[in-house]
This record gives sequence, C-alpha cells and structure tokens, in this order.
Amino acid sequence: MNKRIGFKAGGALALSLTLGLGFTAPAAWAQTDDFDSTRNKIEMAMQGATRTPAEIARDDIERRPVETLEFFGLRDDMQVLELVPGAGWYTKILAPTLRGSGKLYVAIGTDTVAERVLNEPGFDEVEVLNLPDGMTLRELAPFEFEVEDLDMVLTFRNLHNMNAESRAHLNDAIFNSLRSGGLYGVKDHTRRHLEPDNRENGRRLDPVLVIKEIQDAGFELVDFSDLHASVADDLTLEVGHESVTGRTDRFTLLFRKP
Repeated sequence: MNKRIGFKAGGALALSLTLGLGFTAPAAWAQTDDFDSTRNKIEMAMQGATRTPAEIARDDIERRPVETLEFFGLRDDMQVLELVPGAGWYTKILAPTLRGSGKLYVAIGTDTVAERVLNEPGFDEVEVLNLPDGMTLRELAPFEFEVEDLDMVLTFRNLHNMNAESRAHLNDAIFNSLRSGGLYGVKDHTRRHLEPDNRENGRRLDPVLVIKEIQDAGFELVDFSDLHASVADDLTLEVGHESVTGRTDRFTLLFRKP
C-alpha cells in the first residue's frame, strides 16, 4: 500500500509522507463488522444522565465521539482499556456502550473518574487497573497492565504529557496487553513536524514521531483520520490559549498489534 499522509508544517499541509519509504503499513483497514448496533449504543450513552451540559456541548463541534469510535473500530462486545480517563468524558460513553456484552477497563490517572463516575448507576462493571506503587504518567518505568488479550486500547490527548522514555514504556505495556490483531487508537494535539521544544508547544506532539515510537513497540500503522483537523489552529500557540482552546488541530491514528 502506498498511503500518503499530510501533516501541517507552518500554516499549511506542507509535509507529505509516503508510507513504505520510512514506515511500514499493512493493507488498508477494512471494518467489515456491522457498526449499527454499536452506534445505537453510543448515541444512547451520549444521552446518559451522568453527562453534563458542558460535556454534551463538545459532542458535535469538537469531539465527534460516534465518528471517532467508528474510525477506531469499536464494537460493543470488545474488551477495551481507556488510558488516563480524567473526569470521564469518554468513560461515560464507553462504559454504557460496552456494558453487558463487552468490558471497559480504565488505567492511569483514575482517581477523579473513580470518585465522580464509577460509583454512579450503570458503571459498576468498569474495572480500574492500577500502576505499580510510586509510578506516575510522567515517570513510567517498565511495567505491565493487570490484563491480557484486550481488543482495544484508547488514549485521548494524553501522550503529550509524557517524555519519550515514558511513552516507550507505555507503548510496550499496551502492546503486551493486546491480543494479536488488537487495536490501539491515539488522538493528540498536533505539533509542527520536527519543531524543537519551545514555550508554546509543550502540550503538542509531532505525529510522525508518534507513529515511529508506536511502530518501534511492534505495532503496524493501520490508518489515519482528519476528523479532528482544525484550520483555526496554525500550531503556533499553546493549546490552552483562548484563541485555540477547544479548537486545536489534533491527529487521529489507528494501530494494530500483528
């Protein structure tokens, strides 16, 4: 396959990367399973009583959960691990969708979601996976998750909080937790390709670097999506700046364990 990816450099789509020259990608991702039942469950979860008006307001404009989870290949009978769930924006959608047929695990930075969400009705099947004592997202040593043969691992805007060494340890642990054929979905804020660290880009990541790091852990790049691309963001400002917050350019990547 000769798949071309365009990533912003400067204010335009100036970097065109041909997979197969620097990267190895498998045949095009084909989602053959029927998504209709899963879509229905996601849409019902989006109307759940635990979701706040502020969370619902982000559905269509910013986060597009139906389209995002369909791209990642979610099915309602999967064993799924969500990393760094924060206050539970995606947990509130994933848990009801998987309840009964699949299973949701959460790991790393789970205190808030455990306190505010997991004790609510309908979230009792979600299981928290704990890191080894003393380990944090920013300082990960080699470790393993307390589960194997997962179908999917998802992380939304979290990898930028880690240094390269911690990301490598995390990617290794994710690889080992997935079954053969398991999927790894990543979304994060875009940094200009090859741009050195500066005061504005600390919470951004070069998507080409992310692809290389995850492939180094043994994954195959399956596909990419421009679902969360944003012309409002020229990649020069800190992601919390008032002119781009909630509208940052974000890359969306899907990987598979061979």
